[in-house]
Amino acid sequence: MTKLELFQKMEGKLIVSCQALPGEPLYVEDKSIMYLMARAAKEAGAAAIRTNSVRDVVAIKKETGLPVIGLIKIQYEGYEGYITPTMKEIDELVQAGADIIALDCTLRRRGDNLTVNEFIKAIKEKYPEIILMADISTYEEGMNAQEAGIDMVSSTLSGYTKYSPQLEGPDLELVRRLAKDLTIPLVGEGRIHTPEQAAAVLENGAFAVVVGGAITRPLEITKRFIDVINKVHKKEEERI
Repeated sequence: MTKLELFQKMEGKLIVSCQALPGEPLYVEDKSIMYLMARAAKEAGAAAIRTNSVRDVVAIKKETGLPVIGLIKIQYEGYEGYITPTMKEIDELVQAGADIIALDCTLRRRGDNLTVNEFIKAIKEKYPEIILMADISTYEEGMNAQEAGIDMVSSTLSGYTKYSPQLEGPDLELVRRLAKDLTIPLVGEGRIHTPEQAAAVLENGAFAVVVGGAITRPLEITKRFIDVINKVHKKEEERI
């Protein structure tokens, strides 16, 4: 599938993030079950899947046939970013057949002493046909990623860097500004908890929207319900 065909398939649509990390309830060490989450997302009408690890890229592509945005989360000493931080992870995702590869394109410290722009250049030189998604946290990082030759930008990391707005919901201001000024697709992602928030991301100019925890992380979903219920109990106790 060409880049144009991929983008046409995703434009205006929902992309579902299906991930489970070690220590989370849905993480199974010997065999992932994320392909089942992806199956459900496909049946509901998702246009693509975003997932972490080689095994899940392979399994989800086989199960769904949908475009897969692949990444590898790994923390190396000296690196502040942990999403596909080195060429090793790029190589592994290319071999796994990821249609798009997501990587940290913040301006934070990298342990290899390369700038993010130099890293992107090295990737493009090694894999000229690769499609890269920049996970960023600020307007400046998004614009820089475009200048460095990235193919699409995602607001994934807004709120997950110390210097970006710490919001409970999606960073609609960031989406609005980047959608206006970028000439490449801008994907809205991060802390989207409701269908209404997903719609707001698209209404503010996003090319597509990624939703993860609100769909595929039952621990987080359950906790949100319990937090609200506990607030109700607290109000009742205060009235007594």
